[in-house]
Amino acid sequence: MVNQVHKFGGSSLSSADRFKSVANIILTHAQAGDCVVVSAAGKTTDTLVKLWQSYQQQDTQAIADIVLLLSNHQIALIEQLLIANAKHHALDLLETELSIITKQAKQGTLAEAALLAHGELWSARLLSAYLEQLNVSACAHDARQLFTLDAGQLQHANNQQQCLKAIETSKINVVTGFIAADLHGETVTLGRNGSDYSATLLARYCNAKKVSIWTDTQGVFSTDPRKVANAVKYARVCRDQANLLARLGNPVLHAKTLSPLKDTDIELVVRSSYDPQGSHTEIVKLGMSKQKRFLTTVNNVDLLIVDDLSEGEVAHVSQLIQHSLHHFEHEGEIYLLVPASATHQVANYFAGRANISESNLNGVAIIAPDQEVAPLGKQSEALLQTQSIQPRFTHYGEGYTLLLTDQVLESDVLSLLHDKLINKAQEIALIIAGLGNVGAEFMRQLPAQLARLSTDFNVKLVALLRSEQMLVNANGLDCESWQLQWENHASSYKQADLLSYIDTLEYEHKIVIDITASEHFSQLYSKLVELNCHLISANKYAGTASLSWYQTLRESLAQRGLHWRYNASVGAGLPINFALADLQNSGDKITRIEGVFSGTLSWLCSMYDGSKAFSDLVLEAQALGFTEPDPREDLSGRDMQRKLLILVRELGIELELDDISLSALMPDELSAGSWNNFIDNKARLDAFIEQHAQAAQQQNAALCYTGLLEFENNTLNAKVGITYVPKSEAVANLTPGDNIFVINTQWYNQNALVIQGPGAGKEVTAAGVHSDLYWLVQNIS
Repeated sequence: MVNQVHKFGGSSLSSADRFKSVANIILTHAQAGDCVVVSAAGKTTDTLVKLWQSYQQQDTQAIADIVLLLSNHQIALIEQLLIANAKHHALDLLETELSIITKQAKQGTLAEAALLAHGELWSARLLSAYLEQLNVSACAHDARQLFTLDAGQLQHANNQQQCLKAIETSKINVVTGFIAADLHGETVTLGRNGSDYSATLLARYCNAKKVSIWTDTQGVFSTDPRKVANAVKYARVCRDQANLLARLGNPVLHAKTLSPLKDTDIELVVRSSYDPQGSHTEIVKLGMSKQKRFLTTVNNVDLLIVDDLSEGEVAHVSQLIQHSLHHFEHEGEIYLLVPASATHQVANYFAGRANISESNLNGVAIIAPDQEVAPLGKQSEALLQTQSIQPRFTHYGEGYTLLLTDQVLESDVLSLLHDKLINKAQEIALIIAGLGNVGAEFMRQLPAQLARLSTDFNVKLVALLRSEQMLVNANGLDCESWQLQWENHASSYKQADLLSYIDTLEYEHKIVIDITASEHFSQLYSKLVELNCHLISANKYAGTASLSWYQTLRESLAQRGLHWRYNASVGAGLPINFALADLQNSGDKITRIEGVFSGTLSWLCSMYDGSKAFSDLVLEAQALGFTEPDPREDLSGRDMQRKLLILVRELGIELELDDISLSALMPDELSAGSWNNFIDNKARLDAFIEQHAQAAQQQNAALCYTGLLEFENNTLNAKVGITYVPKSEAVANLTPGDNIFVINTQWYNQNALVIQGPGAGKEVTAAGVHSDLYWLVQNIS
């Protein structure tokens, strides 16, 4: 049984190393009985086309040169991949076939389709032999034994029987793409880039569950990511739009690829052979994905008006020129969009029925939901005019607008169009966890933030979470009346319910904002990343989890191109993480960080002058809401220890929490027992603090509780605890509640960089989360 059909294009097989990478993908993703459809390696088909052209021109020297070029390329692949008898057999067979080609060229009996078929044959045989060499049971199939056409029409019933009979269920079946045979056994081709078509045909004939198109891009993007930096990769694209993209020349999917999947449940995914673990794009049935916006370029084309054009003729001429063609009706005429290099051949085909309407055209097609086509077309024309570009031809079709101009649109113009027309349509889903003091304040600030972001993105609040309840609406919640909605509609949920809901959200981007203090919720991060969620944390647990878990999370985020922002986890709204990143990005080297990272401990140490017992200050801070419910959590220093670890890892240093030395701002024995026991023994705390305060006074220093990260003689010193800081230093003169970060670097050596400001408070902490949100939305891709 064929579970899956994998297809690898020419770029995926362009060198021996790429063949090895493809083999590794097959080892990981395929099983016995699966099929692997291959294209010709690298530029082999282009080289064979040049050979055919030279043959038509009777250029014997060019023929000899090109045969030598083909020989050298194939021999290099065989020499680098195969050994022993397999190598000798492959070299002998190659030499025989090239000799036959040379002989046929001299005798004038060379046939174009049979010549072009060699590229796929060589790839299939070589990959199959290499897999066998890796002890993988594999066999090569010539698709001319599987696919038969009669007068250009596929014989589906017969082909299905041939495929089911030939495909071996105990082996990996490597099949040639692009080629088939007619009823006389003569070679025919399925059109340039027809290997995708071969793969979906084979899947249909063999009742496969899935087709994976492995290419050199990571999926289907809103536009060419090589030209537009902010191109968006879509997780799902509906088949109708994918088909339209193909007809308009988008190279990721090709015109006939989708037709065999009609009325089937066969899955189709596009993924990168250069990044096999990366996320992919799924091509789904209409209704399984909302329609997206795309910007695809059209370069060096002519417009032909054709009389009495039939659908069959479009398919035939497309095969003739080895290029998919798009035709449409405009003002009562039938137009063909033709590559300029093929115009003469197409005009000859129609023998007087085709006339050139416009020539030497470039431009773009904007693909969108039908109701958006006309407005986007008008906007496009206006934007092009701001760049002094006047469209020569504009057509509004079903699901797209075509704008053709005299000049090639450069990346800056394409980026402008994309930002204004495509990115504007990108919808971002917000899932917010934590509705306590900071979370409620974040929500209060959210309407103004969404208004700022709305000029470029459509950001919707789709879920609110608190403890064991959640409020959801996939179409968006009203963030100004969320409390009322919460009271009326919040319901209990389990982890599986939340993950299932996020998975089904049909948004281009999803952002989970964690404003909880829950270690349990932070443990969901890896699952959220698997669902392609960006993360924003005010929660410190994930950033200080075990190093192996943390590194795995980081790797998973990187593989999926996702962001994780956590500036508010240290220093509330102070931009400490931004500063450290900027310093390192500039080439500077950080040598020392010292500071006070706890608003609570800052307040206690700054307020203490001996006139009031320290324990009374603790109780006062508790009453003001400055501490945790049990203030010993603050006095333990564990919060500052976690914050220092977050900063350490921000510098790329691999450290565990226990690697940071910790001493508490209280006697160790007071950490045990109940809070009432602590109150009964508070005199011990007062004596402990008074002793340290006197010692500090003797040194003309202030009693502080600080974190320190320092490199000394290539040794890392990381600790959190009580320190006596000279009164002349900034750390000793904090405003109660402030945080301070004193940063020494290679460039800020004698005169440190100091970041200071409120280190606690719901307003500044919520603002820090909003800062991360704004940055993430602006950098999302």
